[in-house]
Amino acid sequence: MVFRLVLGEGAIGRQLATSADPQSDVLVLTEVESRVEALREEGVTAEMADPTDSDAIRARAGHVDSIVIDGRAAARNREMALAAREVYPDAFLLAYTGVDPTPGDREALAGLADRIVDPGAAVVDALLDRVGDPGYRLRRLNRVLGDIDGRLAVVMHDNPDPDAIASAVALRELAERTGLDADACYYGDISHQENRALVNLLDFDLENLDPEDDPRDTYDGFALVDHSRPGVNDQLPPETAVDVVIDHHPPRGPVEASFVDLRSDVGATSTLLTGYLEGFTVEPTAAIATGLLFGIRVDTKDFSREVSVEDFRAAATLVPYVDASVLERVESPSMSVETIDCIGRAVRKRQVHDRVVISCIGRMTDRDALAQAAETLLDLEGISVTFIYGYTDEMVYASARARGTDLDLGEVLRDAFARIGSAGGHADMAGAQLPVGSLAVQFGEDEVEGVDHDPEDDLREAIDGRFLEALDITPELGTTSGFGPGSYAAITALPLGGGTEGRLSPDERDRGSDPETADDS
Repeated sequence: MVFRLVLGEGAIGRQLATSADPQSDVLVLTEVESRVEALREEGVTAEMADPTDSDAIRARAGHVDSIVIDGRAAARNREMALAAREVYPDAFLLAYTGVDPTPGDREALAGLADRIVDPGAAVVDALLDRVGDPGYRLRRLNRVLGDIDGRLAVVMHDNPDPDAIASAVALRELAERTGLDADACYYGDISHQENRALVNLLDFDLENLDPEDDPRDTYDGFALVDHSRPGVNDQLPPETAVDVVIDHHPPRGPVEASFVDLRSDVGATSTLLTGYLEGFTVEPTAAIATGLLFGIRVDTKDFSREVSVEDFRAAATLVPYVDASVLERVESPSMSVETIDCIGRAVRKRQVHDRVVISCIGRMTDRDALAQAAETLLDLEGISVTFIYGYTDEMVYASARARGTDLDLGEVLRDAFARIGSAGGHADMAGAQLPVGSLAVQFGEDEVEGVDHDPEDDLREAIDGRFLEALDITPELGTTSGFGPGSYAAITALPLGGGTEGRLSPDERDRGSDPETADDS
């Protein structure tokens, strides 16, 4: 049974016919005898017939899913398209305009075909790509990388997620293609089981930087991926001179670098790096392609969250290079005991306010487990927003998720916590990092002398109240602690461990987690 029909004798049709797999699914109809013989020698089914004759087409071709019109003369291509459309009105039709088509030829073919191939327009588009905005970015990035004298550190945000990891590895590959020595670097840990599986199964070589060392003693250039400011959600010295920034998060402050590419209209930084690989005609390895595709899928939640046309295009570009078996193993890793415990504690300790779930899991060591708990609780019936948090001796980490609301969680968390820590993210995925020393509660006139308070109760009161106030929700008795928005106004030190005492200065706050990527898991 024929699935693809090629009408004409052009080179495009021949290439499509000979590259089809299996070739038995292709039939070529042409009046050029030499082309018929050549195609048959290559194993392609070809017959002599008038491709402008609808009866001849009908007599030789059976079921057809797609049709390719490929002749040299524009007028004849138009006649073939008319005949093909008459016989197969529902088939996908791809038409080559031919040599020197008139505007009328182009218009006629566009009316008959689902897609036309116009070589003249393609050349113009290619030139515009090279001299226009995308072309400028390519040239500028190439120039900046070429100007770095020494070794480049491609730095991800702390505790990097798949998008940051894959983007860093891809940019390192581009840098090395320019002759530059480079490392993909990060601070913190890679603890989420999917992230560990990604690094281990794809054998990514990453450098875990020591915050006690000054990286400027080792590296001569710095690039930031998936975040945009040194010292903000990474542990670089804030005054580090940055050469390259590539990120898809909207910046919360001035971004300074020799080359800056900030595009918040795409769903993942991996999408941007895929474009650079393609622009520099660098064919990705299976490992890099698999990592980039996984990064896009995670950040867009399998193309359902803040996804753009560019994300789909990037995915289509990567798919031919992806190792599907490894991708499947990355997507289905074993879950750690701590992650299961974190999710269990979040479920047990949940407090519901209207369609919002808040849960403090208590002391924690695996920050990535918070994001998984927030995702899991979002599946509870009737819930649209989740806010899950836990603490270490020095820091409170929070992860929030939303579904099916007009809410911008990134803005909500910034409203609630930006004055005492770092917070932000996307409309439906956000997070916060709050120094423990900034989150104590002073009850003022309501404080009872000599009565001890459980620090975790104080913590819940401070954090829950701020979050609910930012949502414009008043806590109700029976659903959570009976406190109102005004009871946490004064801030002092909270003795949860060895945390920093007192408030952070504005300068110190700026060195915390990146507001726009505080939680990007």
